[in-house]
Amino acid sequence: MSTAPGLEPAVLGPAGEPPAPLGRGTLGRQLVIRVTALVALAAVLLSLATALATRQLLLQQVDKQVDAVSAGQRGGSPSGRPGDKDDIVQVGNPRDTIIAAFGADGTVLESRILRRGYGEPPALDDATNASLAALPVTRDKRSVEVAGVGHYRVATYDVTYQLTNGSGEVLQGRVVVGVPLAEVDRLLAQIIGLETVLSLLAVLGALVAARAVVLRSLRPLNRVAATAQQVSQLPLDRGEVALAVRVPPADADPTSEVGRVGQALNHMLTNVEAALEARQASETKVRRFVADASHELRNPLAAIRGYAELTRRSRGEMPEDAAFAMSRVESEAERMSRLVEDLLLLARLDSGPAIEVGPTDLTELVINAVSDARAAGPAHSWQLDLPAEPVVALGDRHRLHQVVVNLLANARTHTPPGTRVETGLEVRDGQAVVTVTDDGPGIPEAIQHHVFERFTRADTSRVRAEGGASGTSTGLGLAIVAAVVEAHRGHVTVSSRPGRTTFTVWLPLAAVPSAPPVSPFAPPVSS
Repeated sequence: MSTAPGLEPAVLGPAGEPPAPLGRGTLGRQLVIRVTALVALAAVLLSLATALATRQLLLQQVDKQVDAVSAGQRGGSPSGRPGDKDDIVQVGNPRDTIIAAFGADGTVLESRILRRGYGEPPALDDATNASLAALPVTRDKRSVEVAGVGHYRVATYDVTYQLTNGSGEVLQGRVVVGVPLAEVDRLLAQIIGLETVLSLLAVLGALVAARAVVLRSLRPLNRVAATAQQVSQLPLDRGEVALAVRVPPADADPTSEVGRVGQALNHMLTNVEAALEARQASETKVRRFVADASHELRNPLAAIRGYAELTRRSRGEMPEDAAFAMSRVESEAERMSRLVEDLLLLARLDSGPAIEVGPTDLTELVINAVSDARAAGPAHSWQLDLPAEPVVALGDRHRLHQVVVNLLANARTHTPPGTRVETGLEVRDGQAVVTVTDDGPGIPEAIQHHVFERFTRADTSRVRAEGGASGTSTGLGLAIVAAVVEAHRGHVTVSSRPGRTTFTVWLPLAAVPSAPPVSPFAPPVSS
């Protein structure tokens, strides 16, 4: 079954608006965040691997330069230095290359930093020499920070010098060769900066692409959720229910995960619709039976009450047991008549009440109901709290009077003598509000949510005034109140605790016609 024409599914949020597709807590938001996080992680790992590999390649090139410089410095010169000053400045050596020779006791034999061009290479200062002399002797290349000159790739190795001054003296020492890493550091900084920019662009692109793909992929699921949301907002507790809405066939294809959910939802809605139709048919039969039975019982009960009343004249001549039995027959017949009338009223309300809606003065109605309650229960204290201006509601006068009478009768029946019952009337939030409050023992919390259901009683805590005798309540008074108020498009609530119980009835106000404008030429009205 397809969606009914003109019935478009819509998912509504708490404020009555459709929730954002990527709002907080949604599956779409989680998917976008996770996909973007995975892309960001991949970009970071790839950038890190690229930077490390590039650094390794650059260092290998620098190591070759260190080896080339070191190869030219392994033999001694006749002057007793690691090499002649004219030989130190070799064509092909990288700019700012460091060559330093130290004796076995740490004496500086030679220390120069090679510059481009000709002439004497500048000597290194004492701080730089001390930093180089502290390096351990090893042929492994290492990257160190040389004081005064910067970041270098250095190699340190032992060397033997034989003096050429005729003495044949041999000197033991070590040579430190260093190639600057400034160019390598600059290239790595550029590569890392470029990779950072590319990674940010990749993450941003992944965010945009993931958002578009997720939104498009989740459209069928959102349509299925919209259908379920629309069905969940239908009143399914009573009355005839039409479940015309279904998931579209395109979203109920069992070949996909979402399609299987949509198909299952359609099957469930079909089953629910069949169950609701069976329930409605059963309720209709029960209402018809209750209405027919109540109607048919009215005449026999009226006859029983009439015959019982006829015996009043001769009850003095009857035996005491017979007179008591006839009085009980009359009392129970009257109680049963009230029960039958209440059942008949509820059956009529359930089948669609025919109420005469019109402007009703609630102020006058409340005053009359409280006056009747005062006459019926003089042992209670009856109070009124009315506004200065009349309150006019839209409803059936007789039915609304019955609502107030039932609430007052409930307070009188289920509270002890001396209880204070206050009836209030006001206009609140654009509606007429009638409240009935008593300071009795209260309604047990366990049954507060069921007080408006039929045959619900709270006699265990709210006792009857007339000697504590119970059993005269039919349990239908508050059910009639709820049914009548609901028929008027209003609602009734209850709040109760020991010492204070309040029933609140909300009814729509009647539109007050505006007074016609007074013509300035109209003659004055004499009093």
